[in-house]
Amino acid sequence: MLCARFALAAMFAIGMLAIGMASAADAQSFPEKPIKLVAPFPAGGPTDTTARVVAQALSARLSQPVVIENQAGAGGTIGAKQVATANPDGHTLLMISVANTFGTAPVFYKLDYDPLKAFAPVATVVVDKLLMVGGPALPAQTVQEVVSYAKANPGKLSYGAPTGIGPHFMMELFKRKVGIDIVHIPYRGSGPVVPDLIGGQVHLTISGKSVLLPFTQGPDARVRPLAVTSPQRWPELPDIPTLVEKSYLDVPYDTLFGIVAPAGTPAPVIAKLNAAINDGLRSSDMKVNFAKLGIDPVITTPAEFAAIIAKEGPLWADAIRVTGIKPE
Repeated sequence: MLCARFALAAMFAIGMLAIGMASAADAQSFPEKPIKLVAPFPAGGPTDTTARVVAQALSARLSQPVVIENQAGAGGTIGAKQVATANPDGHTLLMISVANTFGTAPVFYKLDYDPLKAFAPVATVVVDKLLMVGGPALPAQTVQEVVSYAKANPGKLSYGAPTGIGPHFMMELFKRKVGIDIVHIPYRGSGPVVPDLIGGQVHLTISGKSVLLPFTQGPDARVRPLAVTSPQRWPELPDIPTLVEKSYLDVPYDTLFGIVAPAGTPAPVIAKLNAAINDGLRSSDMKVNFAKLGIDPVITTPAEFAAIIAKEGPLWADAIRVTGIKPE
């Protein structure tokens, strides 16, 4: 009996060694074909913008094309589900915001899977701060004037934002905090909001710095910055207040973007992807690209990214409880 146990243990050890050697071999040959990076929102939004910068750097370091596939709808959950059920070989990845994928979406959309179990963290990419702006149709010049006008004219102002993601909840938290009524106009992504804002179809929006900042600067500025959601004012907009300093939000909110893979993706493959992404984030050309967008790279290991998800996800999920909003 003892010999049999030793024999079984030896077979198990040999099997595990073989698996480990196979995983290492997989990592050495990875990637064997183009990588698909799913951006679960339309082109032009912060998720898509960040994905395109990362894809270029990742492709150069892995010697394979990295193709962006926009799979918009249902607050990013359609694209996320596609990746969650993909072959876990590292060739299908998802660009996510922690706030959405691990915070609001599981509660808001009552998903039929658990993102914490469905995805393996690969690497963080950037933190994109949020900016509130007004368009030409907004009859107010400052965030204080927005509050005053909205109180005097309930329901007369509108804001555009995708349903069930960070900007939607930020505006709803702001409305609740100051006691005003501004109508939400739902969109499939942040990118399509900007043309309507400029065209006067909506009065306000909140979105990522990477998307909105270019429209607020220079002689051809087309939208008016009103407030930021971060703890401090921005160097690019030193005269624009934070919502916290105005007591219009209780705590600051930033959006952390990263890349995840389907659960079960071999650890050596994830390590290779993490190393390539982090090498790109350290490069001068990628720093320049992100600086143009006004966003900051964030470098982590997969384990550090997992710890961030565990901490930040519940904070954003709580925004649903506070606002009480429902899917539209």
